[in-house]
Amino acid sequence: MKFVDGRNNREYYYIQISGKDTAGRKATIKVMAENLNIGEMVRGRKNQEDDDKIERYCYNNDTTNCDRYGGLYQWAEMMQLPSECNQENCRNQYDTVTYHHQGICPDGWRLLTYNDFYIVVHADGNTHGVEGTRSAYGFGGYNTTGYSLVGAGYNWNGSFKGINDETYWHYPEENPENYAEKSKASYQYTLATGNPISNTFKTHGFSVRCVMDEF
Repeated sequence: MKFVDGRNNREYYYIQISGKDTAGRKATIKVMAENLNIGEMVRGRKNQEDDDKIERYCYNNDTTNCDRYGGLYQWAEMMQLPSECNQENCRNQYDTVTYHHQGICPDGWRLLTYNDFYIVVHADGNTHGVEGTRSAYGFGGYNTTGYSLVGAGYNWNGSFKGINDETYWHYPEENPENYAEKSKASYQYTLATGNPISNTFKTHGFSVRCVMDEF
């Protein structure tokens, strides 16, 4: 299935996945099968701090990498919150209960949560765990879910790393041990077999996936 983001007329594939959520309940989501690519490119050593527009990093400051792998976004940019939220506690500016937060996703879509990714990993018929979420073309996966994770790399303190080997993404929540500076995030790499959720600095530039908001 496909849809068009009317903001830049970019077309995306999306899929429907049924599986189990973190509570063990049956659940179904419609989720993008590729990374979001929206915004004006800024160079990797700059912060995404113009709150009047969406900004993105493209790996190695090359827009063709955004076309192939999607953009990379700091946490506040992904959330569409003031850039100061990369250094401040901003829980009062978004829903900390349901995480149905649109952020930079198109209208009718919301940011991927850990529960969403858990559903993907535990999709019906997926016997390969996280390897079933990764592309079979150069990213060490089987892609039995159709989720098609790619090694988009990331921007870490102004340096681009991990192309074709790693991918990271922020979740729409802050780390309760350091609300001001850190988010919850996950990652995959070519040899990964686990499904981690960890804490990372909000200023790191990561990939973004969106889920159809049907609530």
